[in-house]
Amino acid sequence: MGKATKNKGIGAAAGNHGTSTLARLAATAAALLVGVGVVCAFTIPGLGGNEKVKPVNGVVTLPLARVSDGAAHFYRFEDGGKEIRFFVVKGSDGALHTAFDACDVCFHEKKGYVQQGGFMICKNCNRKFAITMIGRMNSGGCNPSHLDHAGDGGNISIKAADIESGARFF
Repeated sequence: MGKATKNKGIGAAAGNHGTSTLARLAATAAALLVGVGVVCAFTIPGLGGNEKVKPVNGVVTLPLARVSDGAAHFYRFEDGGKEIRFFVVKGSDGALHTAFDACDVCFHEKKGYVQQGGFMICKNCNRKFAITMIGRMNSGGCNPSHLDHAGDGGNISIKAADIESGARFF
């Protein structure tokens, strides 16, 4: 009987150790899944990093202070149930560059862009586009599709009609 009690004690201790290891593994797996979910939310178009904007009197207005840090800021605009995505980024030239979050060629894939330093990279074909070159003069072909904007004091303004003109990409 002493042997059975001894084995039971060892088994119980091993069971507790196994349970705590299993609990730690489950917690780690849950943390990884949450982390992956957060990363995916910021890379899947339409989720995460795209702030929803609405026009006021036909114009979307964004504070310059919010978009002047050199990071690409992604936005989404809803038009008749269709979500139109665009980004604003300040280039090393000091100018703001605005474009639809869609490649003129790869837009059918609906993958958009990601920023890497001074470049925007198409998530479909991996082509790099210098932020300073994004604009009206470099549209068509495999380029970020240009979106007109205007600066007025402390804001950047984009006409809702100009955003709506990009609906074909989405």
